[in-house]
Amino acid sequence: MTERVVVMGAAGRDFHDYFVELRDDPDREVVAFTRAPGQNLGETDAAGIADFPAALTPEGRGAIPVVPEADLGALVADRAVDTVYFSYSDVTHEHVMHAASRALAAGADFEILGPRSVQVDVDVPVVAVNAVRTGCGKSQVAGAFADELDSRGLDVAVVREPMPYGDLVEKRVERFADDADLAGLTVEEREEYEQHVAAGRVVYAGVDYRAVFERASEEADVVLWDGGNNELAFARPDYHVVLVDALRPDHGERYHPGETNLRRADAALVTKENAASDDQIAEATNVAERLAPDDAPVHHADSVVSVAEGERERIAGADALVVEDGPTLTHGGAPHGAGYVAADRYGAASLVDPAPHAVGELAAVLEEYDHLDRVLPAMGYSDAQVADLEATIDAADPDVVVAGTPIDLAAVVDVDAPVVRAHYDVEFRDTDAGALLEAGLDR
Repeated sequence: MTERVVVMGAAGRDFHDYFVELRDDPDREVVAFTRAPGQNLGETDAAGIADFPAALTPEGRGAIPVVPEADLGALVADRAVDTVYFSYSDVTHEHVMHAASRALAAGADFEILGPRSVQVDVDVPVVAVNAVRTGCGKSQVAGAFADELDSRGLDVAVVREPMPYGDLVEKRVERFADDADLAGLTVEEREEYEQHVAAGRVVYAGVDYRAVFERASEEADVVLWDGGNNELAFARPDYHVVLVDALRPDHGERYHPGETNLRRADAALVTKENAASDDQIAEATNVAERLAPDDAPVHHADSVVSVAEGERERIAGADALVVEDGPTLTHGGAPHGAGYVAADRYGAASLVDPAPHAVGELAAVLEEYDHLDRVLPAMGYSDAQVADLEATIDAADPDVVVAGTPIDLAAVVDVDAPVVRAHYDVEFRDTDAGALLEAGLDR
């Protein structure tokens, strides 16, 4: 009998697991995907996906419904589901086991597909940058590696975890190389791709990662995996560097699949040490040294925040509204990001509290994530959310907006206040990008 399967996901790794492991298995049929709780935004999820399209399933299987995770118990019963696979990231170990309990209570088995099952083999070397949580600074480290590889005369293709909002067939393989390629993307998608494209790098993403990696390897000497959230690398890495955030020092052993990443690392890098206390650095280092393999060195780095010299006077003495990278603040659990640091460093008179002025979905976000203090996440999964972001900023009426997102926020929102961009870069303390890569390339 065919095993009937539900995949719990968030329009990312769930689709990857489907393509690599489940789609073409004649003994297993995926009867539904679920969407994560934070994606329950109306009749479709945040990605605008009501169904996984029939064009991407085997002939005769048809479209696969994408339903709210809250309906899991009923779904297992109604569709006679045998197995539930958990396929999304950046959640506590407790969260995973609550999901398991719901599946088991409904009568299904509960499984997680591991690297041996879902990592793709690539024809060129793969350098993977992963982390134990979202917002650790992966893209800055990946950018440093890309610059180093470029200086050695190697062509690099960056591969990002998917954000396949919209038409999944059209987005089966995506390539971003210039501003025109970024047109029409959501804020969250731009946060994934824009900084690499602005630096002159080619970025690949999509839905079908066998095809994504095949395309990337055709034009690159090295593929650089810049993993989203704390997700497992979708390709089998030749060299695997995993980041641990000193500001969230114990998270390396509390979150899935970040702990798995750390336990599989070839090298660990404790980041943001310049913003952390000695005790936080010691704890983060201890976690890295205990969980990483014995032969994996643990290195140390700072996250350096800066604002262009001509823009700093806009912040000094101003009432500033800080807008930060959305995922870092929400499911990443960070209280603030680079925008907050920049506002403080360059002398803002006060930080405007956006909560009393928040409208629409942003008001609900600020209510849900009550750990945030006078910062606004740059939510932008849809035109409606971008409109809410604009309306909230204008209602707050700041002198200046300090944006700590990795994108040019001023190009996305139309607001009355000037937008000053905070940049952040990695600075290695006890090594450098060349030395770190040398260790990997010599493997």
